[in-house]
Amino acid sequence: MRDIGPLLEEVRGKDPVSALSLLSEKYRDRIVFSTSFGWEDQVITHLIFSNNLPIKVFTLETGRLFPETYYVWNRTLEIYGKKIEPYFPRPDLLQEMVGTKGPSSFYESVENRKECCYIRKIEPLKRALTGNECWITGIRADQSANREEMHEVEWDEGNQLFKYHPLFHWSLDEVKAYIKTNNIVYNTLHDRGFPSIGCAPCTRAVAPGEDFRAGRWWWEDQSKKECGLHATH
Repeated sequence: MRDIGPLLEEVRGKDPVSALSLLSEKYRDRIVFSTSFGWEDQVITHLIFSNNLPIKVFTLETGRLFPETYYVWNRTLEIYGKKIEPYFPRPDLLQEMVGTKGPSSFYESVENRKECCYIRKIEPLKRALTGNECWITGIRADQSANREEMHEVEWDEGNQLFKYHPLFHWSLDEVKAYIKTNNIVYNTLHDRGFPSIGCAPCTRAVAPGEDFRAGRWWWEDQSKKECGLHATH
């Protein structure tokens, strides 16, 4: 376990652009940002691309994304003229799973769903993070049940790198206001009750008052709703 104290002190009190600039110099060529084209990620992409920060941007192309997500991806490329590197599932693993269990095995058990998440997201993510020392994410404090124990800087033991959440202290209203003010393209599914947008077969809109994660893997018990992307152990 690495001590996050020194790095936390370096970024504490800095605005996101200043902190990202500092980290991009500190970890030059070894810093990446993962986007899934949601509200927060579009803000961070704008900050990186509009300020020409030397931070590599990548996304996990699971093969099961919403058409609206692909539209945002394409428009983002057109607007900024910058590269977003796609990471795909390994064809051999995907073929084995679908060939053996069919295309919708994730509905049948938690184990099957986690297998699908591993093949389509976890394994590609590990490839994307390999060789890097800092991972930028769109996590905000009010999205996490254990936010009291979290900081804007974390040590990811599983992937052996630091994580920085530039919008950690932002509210959703602040994110949406920034998008509106800066005319940033965003996923219109957000306007239709989708606070969290993942793979199309595994994401639905949520009703007013429901937890923002209720729309992910809604057929499972609440306690089992995670895919492992942001596990720290």
